[in-house]
Amino acid sequence: MAQFATKSPQLYPLTMLIDGDCPLCSREVAWLSRRDRQGRLRFVDITADEFDPAEYGKTIDELMGSIHAVTPERETVTGVEVFRRAYRAVGLGWLVAPTAWPVLRPIFDQLYRIFARIRPRLQPRSKGCETGRCRVK
Repeated sequence: MAQFATKSPQLYPLTMLIDGDCPLCSREVAWLSRRDRQGRLRFVDITADEFDPAEYGKTIDELMGSIHAVTPERETVTGVEVFRRAYRAVGLGWLVAPTAWPVLRPIFDQLYRIFARIRPRLQPRSKGCETGRCRVK
Protein backbone atom coordinates (compact mmCIF):
# COMPACT_ATOMS: atom_id res chain seq x y z
CA MET A 1 0.00 0.00 0.00
CA ALA A 2 1.30 3.46 -0.90
CA GLN A 3 2.12 5.79 1.91
CA PHE A 4 1.15 9.40 1.66
CA ALA A 5 2.89 12.20 3.47
CA THR A 6 0.56 13.88 5.89
CA LYS A 7 0.80 17.45 6.97
CA SER A 8 1.48 17.98 10.62
CA PRO A 9 -1.60 19.29 12.39
CA GLN A 10 -1.84 23.02 12.84
CA LEU A 11 -1.83 23.97 16.49
CA TYR A 12 -3.85 26.92 17.63
CA PRO A 13 -4.29 29.64 18.52
CA LEU A 14 -2.23 31.42 15.91
CA THR A 15 -1.34 34.81 17.39
CA MET A 16 -1.36 37.51 14.75
CA LEU A 17 0.54 40.69 15.58
CA ILE A 18 -1.48 43.40 13.89
CA ASP A 19 -1.29 47.15 13.41
CA GLY A 20 -4.47 48.28 15.15
CA ASP A 21 -4.10 51.79 13.72
CA CYS A 22 -4.25 50.49 10.16
CA PRO A 23 -7.82 50.68 8.77
CA LEU A 24 -7.13 47.98 6.18
CA CYS A 25 -5.62 45.69 8.84
CA SER A 26 -8.55 46.34 11.17
CA ARG A 27 -11.02 45.34 8.45
CA GLU A 28 -9.09 42.13 7.80
CA VAL A 29 -9.04 41.32 11.53
CA ALA A 30 -12.80 41.93 11.78
CA TRP A 31 -13.41 39.72 8.74
CA LEU A 32 -11.26 36.89 10.10
CA SER A 33 -12.77 37.25 13.59
CA ARG A 34 -16.29 36.78 12.26
CA ARG A 35 -15.21 33.54 10.62
CA ASP A 36 -13.15 32.24 13.56
CA ARG A 37 -15.88 30.19 15.18
CA GLN A 38 -13.42 27.78 16.81
CA GLY A 39 -11.20 30.39 18.45
CA ARG A 40 -8.14 29.50 16.42
CA LEU A 41 -6.90 33.05 15.98
CA ARG A 42 -5.69 35.54 18.54
CA PHE A 43 -4.93 39.15 17.66
CA VAL A 44 -2.41 41.38 19.42
CA ASP A 45 -2.38 45.09 18.59
CA ILE A 46 1.23 46.16 18.23
CA THR A 47 0.24 49.84 18.49
CA ALA A 48 -1.30 49.45 21.95
CA ASP A 49 0.51 51.40 24.65
CA GLU A 50 1.07 48.27 26.73
CA PHE A 51 2.51 46.25 23.82
CA ASP A 52 6.17 45.24 24.25
CA PRO A 53 7.82 44.05 21.02
CA ALA A 54 10.69 42.57 23.03
CA GLU A 55 8.26 39.90 24.25
CA TYR A 56 8.37 38.61 20.67
CA GLY A 57 12.08 39.20 20.14
CA LYS A 58 11.41 41.98 17.63
CA THR A 59 11.51 45.74 17.39
CA ILE A 60 8.45 47.83 16.58
CA ASP A 61 10.06 48.73 13.23
CA GLU A 62 10.40 45.04 12.34
CA LEU A 63 6.80 44.34 13.29
CA MET A 64 5.51 47.35 11.37
CA GLY A 65 7.48 46.32 8.29
CA SER A 66 5.59 43.06 7.77
CA ILE A 67 2.77 41.14 9.38
CA HIS A 68 3.92 38.56 11.92
CA ALA A 69 2.25 35.66 13.65
CA VAL A 70 3.41 33.36 16.42
CA THR A 71 2.43 29.72 16.79
CA PRO A 72 1.88 28.03 20.16
CA GLU A 73 5.39 26.55 19.74
CA ARG A 74 6.70 30.15 19.53
CA GLU A 75 7.60 29.82 15.83
CA THR A 76 7.38 33.21 14.13
CA VAL A 77 5.98 33.42 10.62
CA THR A 78 5.82 36.53 8.47
CA GLY A 79 4.32 37.90 5.31
CA VAL A 80 1.88 35.97 3.16
CA GLU A 81 2.49 32.82 5.23
CA VAL A 82 0.59 34.52 8.07
CA PHE A 83 -2.47 34.86 5.82
CA ARG A 84 -2.12 31.29 4.54
CA ARG A 85 -2.22 29.99 8.10
CA ALA A 86 -4.93 32.36 9.30
CA TYR A 87 -7.24 31.53 6.41
CA ARG A 88 -6.59 27.82 6.94
CA ALA A 89 -7.45 28.28 10.62
CA VAL A 90 -10.92 29.61 9.77
CA GLY A 91 -11.57 27.01 7.08
CA LEU A 92 -10.88 29.25 4.10
CA GLY A 93 -7.43 28.02 3.13
CA TRP A 94 -8.66 27.38 -0.40
CA LEU A 95 -8.93 31.16 -0.92
CA VAL A 96 -5.20 31.66 -0.49
CA ALA A 97 -4.01 28.23 -1.67
CA PRO A 98 -2.70 29.59 -5.00
CA THR A 99 -0.30 31.86 -3.08
CA ALA A 100 1.55 28.72 -1.94
CA TRP A 101 1.84 27.07 -5.34
CA PRO A 102 5.55 26.73 -6.20
CA VAL A 103 5.37 28.88 -9.34
CA LEU A 104 3.25 31.60 -7.74
CA ARG A 105 4.63 31.64 -4.18
CA PRO A 106 7.67 33.87 -4.86
CA ILE A 107 5.53 36.28 -6.85
CA PHE A 108 2.92 36.66 -4.08
CA ASP A 109 5.63 36.89 -1.43
CA GLN A 110 7.39 39.69 -3.36
CA LEU A 111 4.12 41.54 -4.01
CA TYR A 112 3.36 41.43 -0.28
CA ARG A 113 6.82 42.81 0.58
CA ILE A 114 6.19 45.72 -1.78
CA PHE A 115 2.72 46.28 -0.34
CA ALA A 116 4.04 46.16 3.26
CA ARG A 117 6.64 48.78 2.43
CA ILE A 118 4.12 51.24 0.93
CA ARG A 119 1.11 50.39 3.15
CA PRO A 120 1.60 53.28 5.60
CA ARG A 121 1.45 55.79 2.77
CA LEU A 122 -1.74 54.32 1.30
CA GLN A 123 -4.11 55.12 4.13
CA PRO A 124 -4.81 57.62 6.89
CA ARG A 125 -3.43 56.80 10.31
CA SER A 126 -4.79 57.40 13.77
CA LYS A 127 -3.13 57.86 17.16
CA GLY A 128 -0.13 55.57 16.57
CA CYS A 129 1.79 57.94 14.37
CA GLU A 130 1.57 60.68 16.95
CA THR A 131 3.34 58.44 19.47
CA GLY A 132 5.90 57.11 16.99
CA ARG A 133 4.46 53.59 17.07
CA CYS A 134 3.81 53.50 13.32
CA ARG A 135 7.35 54.02 12.06
CA VAL A 136 8.33 51.88 9.11
CA LYS A 137 11.81 51.83 7.65
